[in-house]
Amino acid sequence: MSETSAKPKEKRDYAVFDAEIETRGFDFGLLVRLLAWMRPYRRQGLIALAFVLLAASFAVLAPVVISRVVVDGILLPASGEGAPDFGQKALNYALATSLEIHPILSACMLFALWTVLWAAFGHGFRIMLARTVLNGLRDLRRDLFAHLEKLPSSFYDRVAVGRVMTRLTNDIETLFELLAGFGVLLGEFVPFFVAITVMFALNPALTLELMVLLPVAALATWVFRVVSRQVYRNIRSTMSRLNENLQENLSGIEVVQLYGREEINYQRYTGINEENRVEENKAVRIESYYGPAMDSMAFLALAAIVWFGGQHVFEGAATLGSVILFAQFADMMFRPIVAMGEQWNVVFRAMASCERIFQALDWDERLEVPAEPKPLPKKGAGHVVFNHLTFGYAPETVILKDVSFDIKPGEKVAIVGPTGSGKTSLIRLLCRFYDVPRNSILIDGVDIMDVAPSEIRQRIGVVLQDFHIFSGTVYDNIILGNPAISREAAREAARLVHADPFIRMLPQGYDTVLTERGRNLSHGQRQLLAFARVLAMNPDILILDEATASIDTETELIIQDALAKVTAGRTSIIIAHRLQTIREANRIVVLSNGEVRETGSHGELIAAGGLYKTLYELQVQDTAAH
Repeated sequence: MSETSAKPKEKRDYAVFDAEIETRGFDFGLLVRLLAWMRPYRRQGLIALAFVLLAASFAVLAPVVISRVVVDGILLPASGEGAPDFGQKALNYALATSLEIHPILSACMLFALWTVLWAAFGHGFRIMLARTVLNGLRDLRRDLFAHLEKLPSSFYDRVAVGRVMTRLTNDIETLFELLAGFGVLLGEFVPFFVAITVMFALNPALTLELMVLLPVAALATWVFRVVSRQVYRNIRSTMSRLNENLQENLSGIEVVQLYGREEINYQRYTGINEENRVEENKAVRIESYYGPAMDSMAFLALAAIVWFGGQHVFEGAATLGSVILFAQFADMMFRPIVAMGEQWNVVFRAMASCERIFQALDWDERLEVPAEPKPLPKKGAGHVVFNHLTFGYAPETVILKDVSFDIKPGEKVAIVGPTGSGKTSLIRLLCRFYDVPRNSILIDGVDIMDVAPSEIRQRIGVVLQDFHIFSGTVYDNIILGNPAISREAAREAARLVHADPFIRMLPQGYDTVLTERGRNLSHGQRQLLAFARVLAMNPDILILDEATASIDTETELIIQDALAKVTAGRTSIIIAHRLQTIREANRIVVLSNGEVRETGSHGELIAAGGLYKTLYELQVQDTAAH
């Protein structure tokens, strides 16, 4: 390889983007990094934390009113006066005195107040938590999208777009489950610790006797997580395969019906569906054991409270109200453990999504951009030089070999050759979608590696065979958000390529909203719109890459008239098989296996009797056959 050849490319493991989401170990570092996107909304997060603390406090005060105020203070006032009531007796007495009502009625009012505040602050906690998480994930999705837009074409050549989209959709959504899951655990464990603190204050001995059951519940939760981990992984795998199979068959339904594959595809889908049913049944059985087991723990705790608490009451070591309060707190003790069992698999699955998202964010593949880009000369030239260009998408594969030719300003050059000869690769390199060897491609005397890619693309207009329509109006699809293109300029461009007549016939003319991929336009109309888009930007260099290959003869005649106008005085590079377009070119460059085989006008190349003549005769025969 010559000195001008590209430097060896760094070997990258693109296979990581094809990996399925699997349950991974918990990574605290990933969680901390994820929380960085929540930092701008930490005020909302702190409010949510305050709300959950208040909700937990009111959740504890409500049963204290029933047990310590009503039972120990009003119904059985002589028992256990030394146990703490957290000021509720005094507050109830003050309320009953000020309102001149019975103490039980005031206690009911206090209970209702704490219950309403418990519900209100619990609701506020969930709302503020959701706002914090959703705002942070919105920013993360935006930053990930911006990063993916900047990745070069070499990345998308090797990675399926669907896999990339999964990170912006499914994986981000799974992160909501991760953060919301932590919120659920926080909402359960705060009341747990508050309740434990109150229970120790009331009766340390009885509290310690009850806490013996907590390790048993924790062990049951751990066993549930271990047993269910693989089952849930299999469920996700079978669901993914079901979706892939469904998408593949429905998107190719015409081929399925044409070749009579309905029964074969039905059997395959049924097989995967059966695998999913088996795994779902396993999950149901596991959950049917875990739920009642945890309910039994709660009943055992209640029985222990009655047994041990009753003994403490008879011994005078506890009040009846304290025992009742312990019974009410039993649910608060076991609910966090149940929640942990339910959230554990969600959290670990979401950690895999978190890893995949940051994997995409950290993917540092990018074009080589000069620190101080050189500007291209004043607009209006368009001199292109390919100077001993050697290039390959992968180090072990060379696509273009020592390609050299130049295109003068205003010249129309056609590039032809067999499939795989490197025609489109040449254009993609000129548009700076890839890094190329130094001084191998020059525009107006400037090495494109010294120019910002965005400036190069502002000078080059490309019309591809597969024209992409964006969501929006016809006018939006012509200007593509370029404020420099006026509405009148857009209409003039459409008029030049004869797109104006059919646009005016649309329901709202230039303001007609196009459906997905422009399905409310014919292929020929979409192609005319592509020409209008390019002409509206008024490029120095015009590239037509098989732009008329899929257009009927009548539409092509319309376009040919437009091309004669728009290419006049403009550097034009044409990749096409249509004879009329090729014959009118000033010069034709013939590529074969990545090398320049012939150069000359149509007449010169026919007279030379080389590869071009062979291609030309094949095209003539094909045209005659049709």
